[in-house]
Amino acid sequence: MPVDWDDFMSDIDERIDHAAKKTDDRLASEISSVSRLTDEEVKKMFPKPTDVKKLAELMTIVNGAQRRNTKINQIVSNSEKFAGIILTLLKKFA
Repeated sequence: MPVDWDDFMSDIDERIDHAAKKTDDRLASEISSVSRLTDEEVKKMFPKPTDVKKLAELMTIVNGAQRRNTKINQIVSNSEKFAGIILTLLKKFA
């Protein structure tokens, strides 16, 4: 089933605003539902709601319909924002 990324992102901002210091269970569940990560992995790897938002933005770019070069350019343009997220993911999968 394809993911509606616009719908996915529209709900993320509201959840992040209401999250305190830890990623709430529902937010972790949403990320895990569109990734290969479990709820617990999301909470452990991205305990800050702002990091979960960055992860969601990165996932939106990676899974978007744009061409590969466009995706690469978007990631490079936001490299400072995504750097920590990318490192965390690579540590998990490398």
